[in-house]
Amino acid sequence: MKTLEELMKLPYKLEIVPDTEESGYIASYPELPGCITCGETIESAVLNARDAKKAWLETAIENNVSINEPEELESYSGQFKLRIPKSLHKTLAEESRKEGVSMNQYCVYLLSKNSSEMHVISH
Repeated sequence: MKTLEELMKLPYKLEIVPDTEESGYIASYPELPGCITCGETIESAVLNARDAKKAWLETAIENNVSINEPEELESYSGQFKLRIPKSLHKTLAEESRKEGVSMNQYCVYLLSKNSSEMHVISH
């Protein structure tokens, strides 16, 4: 089993989302079930998340709980197939042509734009 210091250095994904019921942000590590905290700002949520991760890992080690390893980016090819309606395909092709880029580049732009709005931070 890895030490606490080794586990703290692993690249667990940190997700931060706005708290819709209270002001501030909710931070969690999806690969560490139940490891969740909050903060008034994104910065404080990140700092609190580090403390929460440490406490979660310490408790898991003390209680011999299985600790998931973070998912590796290398396990993702960067490709996936998607079936879409012909009308959407036409719209995407036309819009990408207007922008002077390939439809693939245009779709990556749209996905990236929407993904960044989710306030997901990898840590």
